[in-house]
Amino acid sequence: MQPILYSYFRSSCSWRVRIALALKSIDYETVPINLIKDGGQQFSEEFQALNPMQQVPALKIDGITIGQSLAIIEYLEETRPTPRLLPQDPKRRAQVRMISDVIASGIQPLQNLSVLKQVGQENQLTWAQKVIRSGFNALEQILQSTAGKYCVGDEVSPPQAFPQEPSPSTPRAGAGQRASGGGVGVGRGAKVIILVPGPPYLILRCLLPAGSPQ
Repeated sequence: MQPILYSYFRSSCSWRVRIALALKSIDYETVPINLIKDGGQQFSEEFQALNPMQQVPALKIDGITIGQSLAIIEYLEETRPTPRLLPQDPKRRAQVRMISDVIASGIQPLQNLSVLKQVGQENQLTWAQKVIRSGFNALEQILQSTAGKYCVGDEVSPPQAFPQEPSPSTPRAGAGQRASGGGVGVGRGAKVIILVPGPPYLILRCLLPAGSPQ
């Protein structure tokens, strides 16, 4: 039976899992969960029974259901180790997990829709800018000592699967537009490019060759 991924197209947490599944060439079925329609389909009794946190992604696989993107990626790595997403060296693995946690715990949740609703409409933009800039400043500093071709060394690892999506309240730029703020290369020419087309709209473009146009 194919794995079933409960996902939302604008959810960066879901993107992480989809990228990991693609890198490992795992076929799966997608069940869309619209986080906005009908007040949020994640709050339905049916989905709450599947994932009590009422969040996406959730992955049904091997007879169990796993929530939380990092837990899903770790499970895929442990049960389907080829191709490898975590380095063999324990120090490198620790760095991969550190960077992943910086994004998954220290940046993304703090500017997510559920948090922005609590800070109030008039404060959303300022709050999101502060959180994202602070987080990416820290990430840039970390990557100075870990990056090779990718975030950690010369192998693809979970941080490459961590796009940073805009919050729903954030102004959007047109496709290919590059506004003031420009592009920021991360980690000594690593294959990760951050484009900032009008703060705090950040797109983490993954797996770009070093030296790609920013």
